[in-house]
Amino acid sequence: MAIKLVAVDIDGTLVNSERQITADVFDAIQEAKAAGVKVVITTGRPIIGVQSLLNELHLNEPDNYVITFNGGLVQDTATGQDLLSDSLAYEDYLDIEVLANKLGIHSHAITKDGIYTSNRDIGKYTVHESTLVSMPIFYRTPEEVTDKDFVKAMYIDEPELLDAAIAKIPEDFYQRFTIVKSRPFYLEILNKTASKGEAVKHLAQHLGYSLDETMAIGDEENDRAMLEVVGHPVVMANGNPELKKIAKHITKSNDESGVAYALRKWVLN
Repeated sequence: MAIKLVAVDIDGTLVNSERQITADVFDAIQEAKAAGVKVVITTGRPIIGVQSLLNELHLNEPDNYVITFNGGLVQDTATGQDLLSDSLAYEDYLDIEVLANKLGIHSHAITKDGIYTSNRDIGKYTVHESTLVSMPIFYRTPEEVTDKDFVKAMYIDEPELLDAAIAKIPEDFYQRFTIVKSRPFYLEILNKTASKGEAVKHLAQHLGYSLDETMAIGDEENDRAMLEVVGHPVVMANGNPELKKIAKHITKSNDESGVAYALRKWVLN
């Protein structure tokens, strides 16, 4: 069965180690588009943090889509219309914030428009995230954000501190939320119904595609949910060894234009 939708992670997958789109990846995506294949960037970033990539790859045209916030939001890239939005309730945000304080780690929460932290001593990884996704940082107390629509929250700190904190997260948090580690210094917390996998399923259904007609390409643990639901899971050569166990195919590394290789070998052949 022909593949009609390809969900592609960004860091470690779509872009190389210099965070650039190689010419080969660009060409392969244009070839896929010309063949009628939907190439959908699927990322933990907000849409503002991927807008330049959407523009560069011409994925901002009518009838193109993007999955952001690790599945918390699915949008039409041309109109900005939400197809799916799973945000955190304010009470959820408060519980996440209280636990961060108990664990002694930095945290922030993100809306479509900004990064909000109650850490007076703003964590360096909050600053890193702000730079990475081109979003402003706002220092606000929990009492000052009652009207905010947070799509996700993040625990962010030095890897050893974060790992020690993760070991102390109570089991009920895993029952209440989708929790994924996207980088050694990032733990992302979303609405329980939000994941890259659920977002890909929703978009495929919206487009009238079966999951047998879908492919996902990723490299890290936050890609697991989408790799598990699609008919054709592809993991990068530089990907997490545990993810390779569930892959149908292993493509080349991100520095070897692995996305281009996957598209041409298993989608466009």
